[in-house]
Parts: sequence; structure tokens; C-alpha cells
Amino acid sequence: MFEKLLIANRGEIALRIQRACRELGIKTVVVHSQADTEAKYVKLADESVCIGPPPSRDSYLNVPAIISAAEVSDAEAIHPGYGFLSENADFAERVEKSGFVFIGPRPESIRLMGDKVSAKEAMTKTGVPVVPGSEGALPEDPKEVLRIARTVGYPVIIKAAGGGGGRGMRVVHTEAALLNAVTMTRTEAKAAFNNATVYLEKFLENPRHIEIQVLADEYRNAVYLGERDCSMQRRHQKIIEEGPAPGISRRLLERIGSRCAEACRKIGYRGAGTFEFLFENGEFYFIEMNTRVQVEHPVTELITGIDIVQEQIRIAAGEKLRFRQRDIVLKGHAIECRINAEDPYKFTPSPGRITHWHPPGGPGIRVDSHAYTNYFVPPNYDSMIAKVLAYGDTREQAIRRMRIALSEMAVEGIQTNLALHRELLADAHFVTGGTSIHYLEQKLALRGT
Repeated sequence: MFEKLLIANRGEIALRIQRACRELGIKTVVVHSQADTEAKYVKLADESVCIGPPPSRDSYLNVPAIISAAEVSDAEAIHPGYGFLSENADFAERVEKSGFVFIGPRPESIRLMGDKVSAKEAMTKTGVPVVPGSEGALPEDPKEVLRIARTVGYPVIIKAAGGGGGRGMRVVHTEAALLNAVTMTRTEAKAAFNNATVYLEKFLENPRHIEIQVLADEYRNAVYLGERDCSMQRRHQKIIEEGPAPGISRRLLERIGSRCAEACRKIGYRGAGTFEFLFENGEFYFIEMNTRVQVEHPVTELITGIDIVQEQIRIAAGEKLRFRQRDIVLKGHAIECRINAEDPYKFTPSPGRITHWHPPGGPGIRVDSHAYTNYFVPPNYDSMIAKVLAYGDTREQAIRRMRIALSEMAVEGIQTNLALHRELLADAHFVTGGTSIHYLEQKLALRGT
């Protein structure tokens, strides 16, 4: 096991990784920008290194500064968390070439799954079902593009091969709009991802978003840790996640989970990862794989009892998985609400100083947060300030506990989306379960938001 690990991230995930390390007896080095000097996890770290001014490009995306911090602190490994450099294959390669261990997949795995075209091709070969669409990248020939779209059937969605997080997508309902949409998406993709490659898929009208959590070691042992339903989202950004997914048969879920674990073995995947699917009419369709720990990983931790971050570290240290598939038992139900510093209905960011902070507690409640009274939420980064989780023996109990938790939570000095979460936890369609990825946006549209 490592003696010292550098955390190349910020916010609640930096604190989460730090806690996992402390339990494993690993010393931590935290890198931070000037904006995060007073952060809780910086104060709790064994060592901290300021790596630049507030803008991400000058600090958390500054690869030479992060590598230098690892060198001067004698760290042995680097954990990238999520976001920032976590799915950057060049960064992972640089970490390893500099003599450190990257807590995550091999660079070649990140590249394979980071390009949506090569990821779909790899999944097709391993037997994971994919959304019907173009075989690989769309060709330059307009006539061929039109032919492919006719074969797939409208509506279709044009996607950037290097996209992610809901960016680089455009839905097309008619043939007349197709070629212009392809051109625009290519232009945007080149500007945003430096990769103009796009592909085409059938646009599913009313799907759910279901994801499968996996863990795999370097000895080709792999397991899946159940699933999460992440359908409550706005503009492809998840707001509420839960597990297990309500209303889907265990037989179907076990079948797709087994295929995901087998795909990990076939492609030689190492570490934690998440296979993301659209689910419609009883069928799963692979859309992408996240080669990192997810924001919503605590949902799975609560229903399996497995510390995913610690397992990431153990795997990176060369250990074999400590359990087989038969050892994975899902128990109870967990729901996660992402608490953001933003207007609850306009979604405009609300940075500033938190003048009062009162997180909830009680049976089955977990709060992952780096915030506290008098903490200043910087305007430079993602607006998430906390994740509130409720666990219960049943989904109904988890919902009741979450309602209580949200009613207890108090944040003053900035705006948060607590009001939206309270409304959603009382929403009849959410309570029933099984809403589509479009439900929240349709609900907000009705109220004129």
C-alpha cells in the first residue's frame, strides 16, 4: 500500500478521497488553487501545495504544477477524482512516465472509452448492446450521411466523438435539417474538444438513464456493483440519483451487469468505472463509459457496503479484487440529491459566503460536503456544494428520510437548489419511480422556467 498519495482535485471529492486515505493509513498531499486556500480538506491534509491562481486552467488543469507538487512532496500516487483531469489520457500517461501511480485505468483504456466512436465499436465487439446508428464516424459524403440517417430512422441525434457531460449533441427530426446539424456539430466539436469527428444515433424519445458500476483489477477480475437510476436530470446534468433502479427486473439488470463485467475483462480495464445506458421498452443501449469515480458513487456504497474509493486505491496498488460477483449483495435503497449553489429554478450560479450551514442528520443520512459556516463558495468552479444521501430498507423509507433531511437542511448567505429537491421528493411521478430523462425539463417548462 502507498505511504503518501496526492489528491489532484478540490471540493467534496477531495475530502472524500482524503477520508478514504486516512482510513487506509495513507498520508495525503492536497494541491489547491489560491481560491481554495481555506478549504477544510486543505487544513486537514498532511501537506498542501498551492499550484496556481483561481482559474482552473492555471491550477487544477495545470499538469506540470501537479507533477511538480507530487515530486516535491514525495508522493507515490495521484488520485484525479472526477472532472478536471480525471479522464485525460495524456495526464494519466504523464503521471506514470514521471514515476507515479495513476489511481485509475491505463491511459490506453481512457483513450479507448473517451472517444465515443471507438467506445461503441469496442462494446459491440464485447457483446454490450449499443444504440442503433452509424458504424463509426459519419463520412464526409453528404449523400452517405443522408442514407445512414434514413436507415436508422428519424429522429436522430448527432454526437461529438470527444464530447461528454451533455456537450456536443444535436437532435434532428427531419432530413431537411440533417446536413446543417452535422456541419454545426462538427464545428462546435472541433472548437470544444479539438476533435471534429461526429457520429449519428437513433434518438430515443422517452428513455431512462441507467448506469452500471464496475470494479476491475489488473489480473482481469471484474465485478459489477448493481446499478443507479440517474434519469432526474436537466440539460444532461444529473440532479437526483438512486439505486437500485425502480421498476426494472433483476433478471434484466443482472444480464446487463454481467456483460459490463465481461467487457472489462475483454478490454483489460483496471479500476472503477461506470457503463452508462439509455433504457427504453425493456432494452438497454450503451451510450458511454466513465473511466473514473462518479459523483454518485455513494449511492452504490450504501447499497453494497463497499468503499469504492478505497477499492480504487487498492487496485492501483496492485492488489487483487477482494470479492467475487457472488459476494456482491444489494441491500436496501439509497437516494442522492446534489445540492448546488444556484437559483433553484433559473439555475444561475450563486457563489459567495455561506453565513449559516446546518446539514441534516439522523438514521440513514449521509452528507458528503466540504462546506461549512463562513465558507466562501468561489465563482470559478462547479456549483455543487454537497451531496445529501438517504438510505432505507425500502425505497419508500429512503424517500421519507430524504424528505426529512431536506426539511432540516439550512443554508444561508447564498442561493441553493434545496427548494427544487423538496419539490421533487414530493412529486407523484418521482415517488412512483421510473421517470424518463426528459421528465424534469418538461416539468420545469410547464412552470415557465
